[in-house]
Amino acid sequence: EVQLVESGGGLVQAGGSLRLSCAASGFTFDDYYIGWFRQAPGKEREVIACISPGVGHTYYADSVKGRFTISSENAKNTVYLQMNRLKPDDTAVYYCAATLSLLATLEYEYPYWGQGTQVTVSS
Repeated sequence: EVQLVESGGGLVQAGGSLRLSCAASGFTFDDYYIGWFRQAPGKEREVIACISPGVGHTYYADSVKGRFTISSENAKNTVYLQMNRLKPDDTAVYYCAATLSLLATLEYEYPYWGQGTQVTVSS
């Protein structure tokens, strides 16, 4: 059974940092493309960063480029999202998702999802 479990969310002041983790199980980690998405209240879910643990390819949305870093620790089947210089606009529920489609950035391309973790950035 494919499982993705996010952790690391919380409340932080603007300008602060958080590191999210996505622990994966039930599939061959190196074969999949892992994405971080977020959904703010009243807004659609959007992709923010993706990584191929097997190849090392990464993708960032313009809104987080230069502030967020995605990485993987393959021995632990875990993907991280280091978030620096956080802004109130970063407040959202953050989800990790997995797909066999390399370079996928659209929500419908990801069949497997975690339950999400709340990130709240206060001004």
